[in-house]
Amino acid sequence: MIRFINREYELEELNKLWNLENAFIVVYGRRRIGKTRLIREFLKDKKGVSFTAEDTNKAIQIREFKQAIANFFNDEFLRNQEINSWSSLLSYISKLDVKQKFYIWIDEFSYVIKNNKSAASAFQKFIDDYLRSSKIFFIVSGSIFGVMSEKVLSSTSPLYGRRTKDFLLGQLCLQHSAEFLQWNKFQDVLQCYMTVGGVPEYLLVASRYKNFNSFIQNEFFKKDAYFYREPYFLLSREFKEIKTYFSILNAISSGNTKPTEIANFVGLNTREIYPYLDLLISYGFIKRVANFSNPKAGVYVVNDAFFDFWFNFVYKNREEIERDDYKASKKQLNMFFGKRFEIFIRQNFASFFKNYSVTKWWFKDKEIDIVALNEEKKEVLFGECKWQANVNAEKIVKELVEKSQFVQWFNNEREESFAVFAKSFKKRVNSFEGKPVHCFDLKDLERVFKLKKRKI
Repeated sequence: MIRFINREYELEELNKLWNLENAFIVVYGRRRIGKTRLIREFLKDKKGVSFTAEDTNKAIQIREFKQAIANFFNDEFLRNQEINSWSSLLSYISKLDVKQKFYIWIDEFSYVIKNNKSAASAFQKFIDDYLRSSKIFFIVSGSIFGVMSEKVLSSTSPLYGRRTKDFLLGQLCLQHSAEFLQWNKFQDVLQCYMTVGGVPEYLLVASRYKNFNSFIQNEFFKKDAYFYREPYFLLSREFKEIKTYFSILNAISSGNTKPTEIANFVGLNTREIYPYLDLLISYGFIKRVANFSNPKAGVYVVNDAFFDFWFNFVYKNREEIERDDYKASKKQLNMFFGKRFEIFIRQNFASFFKNYSVTKWWFKDKEIDIVALNEEKKEVLFGECKWQANVNAEKIVKELVEKSQFVQWFNNEREESFAVFAKSFKKRVNSFEGKPVHCFDLKDLERVFKLKKRKI
C-alpha cells in the first residue's frame, strides 16, 4: 500500500475527537477522493467495527452489518438472530454491555440512506437514546454528495444537528499531489494536475507511468482505459437527469460559458438552465466567474479539471478512440492548458500574493485574466497567464497597462502592479513606467510550491 499522503488537518481533528467520550462523525466527498483511506489511517491502531454498505436492498445491508457486529463481540446469539429493520438492530446494539471504547464505522453510508427511507430516523433514535451516553465513536462516510448533503446534513434530515463534526474532503493541493508522481519534469507534473486535479486515486493511476504523455495516451485515449467511461459513472450516481447535466458540462467545456449559450446548446430556455447550474456549482463541478466591472455578467467554467479534460479530448474523439486511432495534438493540448493554467493561477493566487481578492475583467474585445484587489490599501494587481515559452514580459505588461486604464476602481488613488505567468521568458522585467512587475515561469512555480522529488 502506498504511504499515506497529507490530510494532516483531518487526522489531527479526528484524533482530538477520539478523546471525547463519544462522537458522531460524518466524512463525505466525491468518489476517489480518499475518504476510506483517511479513515483507515485514523482507525489503524483502534478497535471497532468496520462495515462497507453496498448498493443493495436493506435486508442484505442489515444482515451484513449484523454479522460485522456479531463478529466483533463474538456474539453467537446475535449471529443467529433474524433481524429485519435498522431500528431493531440498533436497539440490540444499545443493550450490549460495553465498558471499553470502540468505533463503529459505516462506509458508503449514502447507500444505507438511499435504499431505506426509514434508516435515517432509526439512526437518529440510536444517537439520541444511546450514543450520547455511550463509549462509541460512530463514523459514517459516503461518496454520493447529494445524499450525504440532503439526507444526513441538511435541516430536513432526521440526523440534522446530531453530528459532532463533519468533514467534506476536497482535492489535494499541487504540492501534495506531486508526491504521487516520480516524474522528472515539473511541466509534466503540473499538466497532470491540470488534467485530473488532486484526486488521489487518479494520481495513483498516473504514477504508473514515466511521463504525462504516456499517461494520457494509455489511460484516456483507449477504449479500455481507466478514465474512458469514468464521467458516466460519476454523474449517474449523483443526478437523475444525467443527460441534461452531461450536456451542460459538455457545453461549458466546449466554450459556451454564458447562460444563454449554455441553454441554447442544451436545448432549454435560459431561465430553465439556472437551477441546473446552481446544483452543479454546489457539487463543485462548475464555478461562476464574475466580471469585476459588472458582477451580474458572469461566465461559467468547469471547476473540475478532470471533467474539463475528458469532455475536450475523450468525448469529442470517441470514434477515433474506439478505432485506437487518436492522439491529441500539441496545439489542442496547449489550447486546453492555456485555459486551465489561468484557472490554476487564479485558484492558487494566495501562494504568490497574500491578502488579495481575485477575479477577472472583460469589456467588449478586451480581457484581463487576473484582477487582484486589496481594498483596504487600495492596491490592484493586473495579471496575464500565458501557457507559452519564451514570452516577452515587457510586451505583455505594456498591453496590460493599456487595458488596465479601462478598469474603473479608485482610478486616481490606487497603487498598481503587474504580474505575468508563463512557461518561460525570453525577456523579464521588474518594473514598467515605475510600477512593479512580477514574472513567474515554471521554475518559479516549482519553487513557490516547494516541490521536490520523493520516493513513494
